[in-house]
Amino acid sequence: QLVESGGGLVQAGDSLRLSCAASGRTFSRYDMGWFRQAPGKERDFVASISGSGRSTYYADSVKGRFTISRDNAKNTVYLQMNSLKPEDTAVYYCAAGAIGKKANEYPYWGQGTQVTVSS
Repeated sequence: QLVESGGGLVQAGDSLRLSCAASGRTFSRYDMGWFRQAPGKERDFVASISGSGRSTYYADSVKGRFTISRDNAKNTVYLQMNSLKPEDTAVYYCAAGAIGKKANEYPYWGQGTQVTVSS
């Protein structure tokens, strides 16, 4: 089970940190990812991280602004979002079980958390 938290309403230029808490004893074995979906659009890749945390990948649109990390002792993956823009507004989803950029590669999903960035 994956449970996201940390979303909210912020202004452009602000920061937010999303968290995704996972249940289970084998969290460190799972690659993890963050995706987002704006109204009327497809679910897009944001970032992913290997089970060890040593490898990370980002969408070009967030590179340099967002940072994905994980704490395997806490079974939690994070997405630090800085310099937020109105176009970052979306429901953000945590996913487990893959590291690629395609949503259909991930077998496990959270329920999502809303991020709204006002201009």
